[in-house]
Amino acid sequence: MPGEQQPLTHIAFIMDGNGRWAKRQGKPRTYGHYVGAYKIEDVVRWCAERGVKYATFYAFSTENWKRPPEEVNFILGLLVEKIGEFYERMAKEHVRLRFIGRIHELPEPVKQKCYEYEEKTKEFDRIQAILALNYGGRAEIIDAVKKVLESRVHPQDLNDEIFRNYLYAPDIPDPDLIIRTSGEMRISNFLIWQGAYSELYFSELLWPDFNEEELDRAIESYKRRERRFGGING
Repeated sequence: MPGEQQPLTHIAFIMDGNGRWAKRQGKPRTYGHYVGAYKIEDVVRWCAERGVKYATFYAFSTENWKRPPEEVNFILGLLVEKIGEFYERMAKEHVRLRFIGRIHELPEPVKQKCYEYEEKTKEFDRIQAILALNYGGRAEIIDAVKKVLESRVHPQDLNDEIFRNYLYAPDIPDPDLIIRTSGEMRISNFLIWQGAYSELYFSELLWPDFNEEELDRAIESYKRRERRFGGING
């Protein structure tokens, strides 16, 4: 109902600041990506401990291909390595792994890892960890429109509920809260459709420095807000 506080079911993270963090350490940008990848595991655990059922991470965008080739190749190689490690540790905690984006366009080793670990963890239900890879909010909407046209849905029948079925993961509820690290205050083409009414929290911490205390601050900020979804109070 409008004006009522909703339960916190889904938190999405824009993981910004890996490169800047590494620079402050006197390390190459790739080192920041390496440390940032491990942070995902910590955040999934913290979310699960707080009863959150879905945690989405903006890991590699459709725009990230514009970065230097050596950085892109490192990130993709890291994904192949980390997805396997992530599975080994998270499976013990019944974490389901999912991937959204143009997965079919990723290099074969990355693509196969995504498919493999989605299948291996499909029965786990403590929390779902969703990695957005080769993902862009505009790309998702364009892909959904193409599917709608292919399915020959009559324009008069199309509405929000029907359109949602053509998104990458229509069964995943919209994020209640989107957290972006590093002090930047923009969405950067992330979950444009799903985040229409999400609450936003902008953290000054760089992603590798993100911690439980900051997560709790974000959650407390969320709890103090009133979500009206376009309605009015009372």
